[in-house]
Amino acid sequence: MTITSFSFPTAIRFGAGARKLVAQHLRDQGLKRPLIVTDRALGALAVLAEFRTHLAGLDVAVFSGVFGNPTCSQVMDGAAAYQAHAADCVIGFGGGAALDVAKVVGVAATHPGDILEYVWDHPQVRPIVNPLPWFVALPTTSGTGSEVGRSSVVSENDTHLKRVVFSPAILAKTVFADPELTLGLPVAVTAATGMDALTHNIESYLSPAYHPLCDGIALEGTRIAAAALRTAVQEPGNLQARSDMMMASMMGAIAFQKDLGAVHSCAHALGAVCDLHHGLANALMIDTVLAWNFEAVPAKFDELAHVCKVPGGGAAFVPWLRSLKATVGITGPLSAHGVKPEHLPRLVEIATADICHQTNPRPCTADDFRRLFEAAM
Repeated sequence: MTITSFSFPTAIRFGAGARKLVAQHLRDQGLKRPLIVTDRALGALAVLAEFRTHLAGLDVAVFSGVFGNPTCSQVMDGAAAYQAHAADCVIGFGGGAALDVAKVVGVAATHPGDILEYVWDHPQVRPIVNPLPWFVALPTTSGTGSEVGRSSVVSENDTHLKRVVFSPAILAKTVFADPELTLGLPVAVTAATGMDALTHNIESYLSPAYHPLCDGIALEGTRIAAAALRTAVQEPGNLQARSDMMMASMMGAIAFQKDLGAVHSCAHALGAVCDLHHGLANALMIDTVLAWNFEAVPAKFDELAHVCKVPGGGAAFVPWLRSLKATVGITGPLSAHGVKPEHLPRLVEIATADICHQTNPRPCTADDFRRLFEAAM
């Protein structure tokens, strides 16, 4: 097997079979008692059992209490599992939800109080001051790129509002990015997570924040995802397409340290109010929001069209996106996915309060969000 190593923003071991390197990596750190943090569905699947066969000689425990959009209580339950196992490290294994929980299980296990007290905008935010357990991440989807992120997004238990713990301290020590772990993903999950990765790259590029390094990554991530997503959906066993989507996913997450835009504000609201999968929510909103953004940055749309090989320039980019969505099976307006007119006031309220649209290429008011949601309905 060929494993390529990167260090942006952390050490990354990328390639088919990378999962087989985890045990030796942990032994090299003197670690023996990992807690695997994963989601409820993965915990029962053969992909996790197969991964555990590569951890022989380690005393492994599994916390599989992550489900849906991850909540603060799931983090606290994971911390309790860490302490009960007397664990000395954390292995995050799963999609964005599992990895976001895994990133902060160690914080909750080694610091006082509830994890909500560590979110960046808490009025008396607690600092992360104690040493954290060694943490490694293995993504099993290609969407959020959470494995390379410095933030953990978890929802309040009651309101379902998404809150963010942000600190370089929670960054994975090493990412083992193995596209073979994504071969068994269902078609709908491949499509939704793939659109999530594409959205991250596109929105970060369109953000007016100054970050040429991220702009370059975002454009290349967009190019890779645009070329690979159809194949990943239509040929689930195509390892090259799976590999390309995993790389595009990580690139999107690295790029969006530049920040995102109004698509994500809408998606966060849809997740909170209607419990929509984050990638699906992005996919349902991206063409509506980008059509509205076009007049603000037409030259950037020309660049996006160029890297995606879209004939007709920037004006043809949004129609191309709509066609791509249909090709991978994401169809219908918001109303076809359980969003109702009575949800609109709360959707507008949450989207307007969300921080992501502060770097949208067009300023976005509550009235703008109302019109965007109505157009997408």
